Amino acid sequence: MPGDPDVAVIGGGHNAGVAAAYLARAGLRVVVCEARDRFGGAVAGEPVFPGVAATLSRFSYLVSLLPDRIVDDLGLAIELRSRPVASYTPVGDDGIFVERPEGDETAVSFARLAGSADYPAWGRFHDQLTDVAAAIAPTLTEPLPTADEVRALIDPELWRGLVERPLDELLRTRFSSDVVRGIVATDALIGTDTRLDDPSLRQNRCFLYHVIGNGTGEWRVPVGGMGTVAAAIHRAALDAGAEVRLGTRVEAVRAEGDTRVLDLADGTELRAGLVLANCAPAVLDRLRGRTPAEVAEGTQIKINMVLRRLPRLRSGRDPEQGFAGTLHLHQSATELARAADAAAAGRIPDPLPCEVYCHTLTDRSILAEGLDTAGWHTLTLFGLHTPARLFRADPEGTRDLVRDAALRSLQHALAEPLEDCLATDVNGRPCVEAMSPLDVEAELGMPGGQIFHGDLSWPWLAGPDAPRTAAERWGVGTDDPRILLCGSGAVRGGAVSGLGGHNAAQAVLELLDHGPGDK
Repeated sequence: MPGDPDVAVIGGGHNAGVAAAYLARAGLRVVVCEARDRFGGAVAGEPVFPGVAATLSRFSYLVSLLPDRIVDDLGLAIELRSRPVASYTPVGDDGIFVERPEGDETAVSFARLAGSADYPAWGRFHDQLTDVAAAIAPTLTEPLPTADEVRALIDPELWRGLVERPLDELLRTRFSSDVVRGIVATDALIGTDTRLDDPSLRQNRCFLYHVIGNGTGEWRVPVGGMGTVAAAIHRAALDAGAEVRLGTRVEAVRAEGDTRVLDLADGTELRAGLVLANCAPAVLDRLRGRTPAEVAEGTQIKINMVLRRLPRLRSGRDPEQGFAGTLHLHQSATELARAADAAAAGRIPDPLPCEVYCHTLTDRSILAEGLDTAGWHTLTLFGLHTPARLFRADPEGTRDLVRDAALRSLQHALAEPLEDCLATDVNGRPCVEAMSPLDVEAELGMPGGQIFHGDLSWPWLAGPDAPRTAAERWGVGTDDPRILLCGSGAVRGGAVSGLGGHNAAQAVLELLDHGPGDK
């Protein structure tokens, strides 16, 4: 297509595809520039182990915050499937089992291991969180509400506990069991360098985003793996008429009057009236020749595994139940606090709090036919409190140490050696891939391996002043009115949601007076 595009997008993650699809459907010419040779960023899927025909989501792995509205607007051909179990938390030789839907076995395991009062409290708390999700989720694809508008929709006592005071205080008033507090609290700590009593309330913001997705807070399995989500969004953008250029690295962004110029790595230029940044704000600063602000570090270890069979659990729980939801390991509130203390002191937490997820108990389509019939499985382990700073002096050596600590946490819950169950690749190596925050930074360009591109924001206006521009109304603005954020660094960004892309597109259409972009 001849001529300059109306909109250039830096980075080809899922948010870029969402923005491009909306804008191209509205008649704008859009070009997406992706440095890698594949679309999707953290949402891509691929075979990880040589000779093992299993397609893994190397980075992201479950979906909650992607609104049905975006799926319907763009006609995305994806299926998100509920897991058959909510969670299992080993406790010594026993464990707390949470069914989906909850039933007698859940109540009995709570009574046996958490006391008789905590299960009714659990139910009341989750009913309240469902009300919070139902109130906030519809606002995520609309201009930012004010804090007062959202506060009016939520129980005042719950608002104080979720928004104004450290989450630890609320959980202590609701639950007597250290284990139950930890099960709830892990949603506040995923990928966030914080602790439950942090006065900055980072943990509260992380928690809120984990419990509001689509008005239910449920985290579902993408059938075919996360790569199918990326592929569907990519197809929607192309079908709408957007151009996606792979292997196209942007080296700099500069202003020339009303035009923004992208200097590309091959020595050419791309000129556009507007630029959307599907990269971290710190990366955008560097592209604009500025010194980036300090970014909150990523603090996770991600381990991908392929197994010939699921290992037996020490508790005797059927592995097809124990691994079917979220398997919580060493995630009591006390263990989480000790791990945070260790990380703050520059030590690798041991035991390392982790959670484990088995995609193939919900969806076996990511396995080739031979592996499926042989009963193979995949496991994803996500470890907490492993900040990027721990890895900087010796990235590979520390990664190995943290990987081993994480696998010890898993082994503690097993009745047999994990090694006996692991598959091996064509070279005879165990199918275990560990990725530290520094690996995430190297692979995806996320500074410090921060999967949210920085600290999460509350999903409402930050102050009392009315927004002055479309970009401010939608939470995607920068100090340049012709450069908008469309990724996880936008207000209401983070996770696999498409919200950054949707909201940036709506701001552009409002700015250009094209009318709604979701018709």
